[in-house]
Amino acid sequence: MAEQIYGNIHSIESFGTVDGPGIRFVVFMQGCPMRCQYCHNPDTWKYDENKKMSVSEILEEYNGVKEFLRNGGLTVTGGEPLVQLDFVIELFKRAKQLNIHTALDTSGILFDKNNTSKIDELLKFTDLVLLDIKHIDDEEHKKLTKHSNKAILDFARYLSDKNIPVWIRHVVVPEITYKEEYLKRLGEFLAELNNVKALDVLPYHDMAIPKYENLGIEYPLKETKPLTKEEALNARNIILKAYKNAKTGN
Repeated sequence: MAEQIYGNIHSIESFGTVDGPGIRFVVFMQGCPMRCQYCHNPDTWKYDENKKMSVSEILEEYNGVKEFLRNGGLTVTGGEPLVQLDFVIELFKRAKQLNIHTALDTSGILFDKNNTSKIDELLKFTDLVLLDIKHIDDEEHKKLTKHSNKAILDFARYLSDKNIPVWIRHVVVPEITYKEEYLKRLGEFLAELNNVKALDVLPYHDMAIPKYENLGIEYPLKETKPLTKEEALNARNIILKAYKNAKTGN
């Protein structure tokens, strides 16, 4: 019998509707190196908390609700799932043996273009990547997340080269990412890619404040007002216009 691989799991959502196509079984992994100022899951930051589950246990839970997952599948998110890369590889490998659609929700922050063997192994079993681009400007990205965006943009280009379907996710925050210059640059960058299947522009909200208070963590953006639906639509339109202009050479 094959040795079981265990992952450190924060939680599981049985009927996710915003984490890929259809209704999905969403596994939230524990551990994340980034410290995004607007993070709504700070309880996933630490690497060694919450429960350990085997690949078999997760797939057994999936099997219990699979009849309800219409046009959906399995999404692994976090935290940052690439923190537990070996576990996600095994989970996706087993999922594909069962003809389950697999989606990886990641920032790509741990991608190393000089060492891609394990990422390549994971991508063999990955149907879709939900790629979170936090900020297109590197210096502003460092302020927002405490990390450079170079690995993330490298990962986006790598996925394009590999022709892995990607949904881009971008949180728009007043005074941080909600600036025309940055939105245009994001659209122009996306135009360099050949695999973008969707763009999710997510308006910043402050609903995580009580969670920070319960954890005794200072919330960095407590003075920032949520982005309105109208502003989110405007941001999306700016990105898409720059994307189309770059694609057509206008």
